[in-house]
Amino acid sequence: MEEKHATTIADVAEALGVSKTTVSRAISGKGRIGKETRERVLAYIEEHDYRPNVIAKGLAQSKTYNICVVMPRDYEVVDWNFFQACLFGIQEMAETAGYDILLTMCRINDISSLERIIDNRKVDGVILMRTFLEDPQIEFLQERQIPFVTTGSTNYKGVVQIDNNHRSACKELTAIILMKNMRRVALIGEDEGYVVTQSRLNGYLDAYAQMGVPVDENLLFLNPENRVRVDKTVNEILEQKVDCILCMDDAVAGRVLRVLREKQVQVPRDVRVASFYDSTILSDNSPSITSLSFDARELGMTACRMLLDLMEGGQVPLKTLLPYEVVLKESTK
Repeated sequence: MEEKHATTIADVAEALGVSKTTVSRAISGKGRIGKETRERVLAYIEEHDYRPNVIAKGLAQSKTYNICVVMPRDYEVVDWNFFQACLFGIQEMAETAGYDILLTMCRINDISSLERIIDNRKVDGVILMRTFLEDPQIEFLQERQIPFVTTGSTNYKGVVQIDNNHRSACKELTAIILMKNMRRVALIGEDEGYVVTQSRLNGYLDAYAQMGVPVDENLLFLNPENRVRVDKTVNEILEQKVDCILCMDDAVAGRVLRVLREKQVQVPRDVRVASFYDSTILSDNSPSITSLSFDARELGMTACRMLLDLMEGGQVPLKTLLPYEVVLKESTK
């Protein structure tokens, strides 16, 4: 059987009696070319199912058809569920637009891998999957004028950011707990250098202000060491006779629950527990854990869609907040 010849730009040009440059301009949408000629070229391409080589198309349009996704290098294993779901959403959206993903990792004090990718012109845009109060990633990309979006909030001006509505969600969950007549509510969390930590903390404080209940700052445990020194922190919390332990995320909640089991402290009889983030880590716990549910896959898809629009010169909102669900379960009864 004779092998089918792959149609090339030269074939299209010869068939229509035009130059290869004209065909390239019709495909890229750039350069001077008459409307009738462009339509004739595009009609021929569609009829003959021509798919331009990605590299050739990229050169014609000065594009790489790659998107860089930057993950934090210091993430914990328990964070992988979130990042994986978010990456799936990004990949799904990128694939529909003919883009590939280039994944890299950065620390707050070392963004050399991102700098190398940008300096070598390997990508057309960037998605930052974690933001910091002082963020060298954002500063570098703004300086280089590279299109980028963040899956997280930031205080930097002019940044397109897509985030879950953490502040509103944490405010609502904290308010529900306070309305259940639990007044002494400890908050155990992580590094305050993360923007998401600040958003969740502000939601917690907003609820207290709304309910007219004073905040006991002795019940705020926001040192990053609390993620690994849970035994000591839980001891301090229990000594203060709290009604409920609010955890910044599922990883903290998992550690707290383990310590409570070891101490034979029963949930919710002796103390209630809730988490500001739900995942499979908490799904099999008994009793079931009250938490906030966010769609990480949708977050990734939305971020990628926004970046694609931005790279095409489209107008996109600076901040997009996605919905959430408060899931009340046995642990706060």
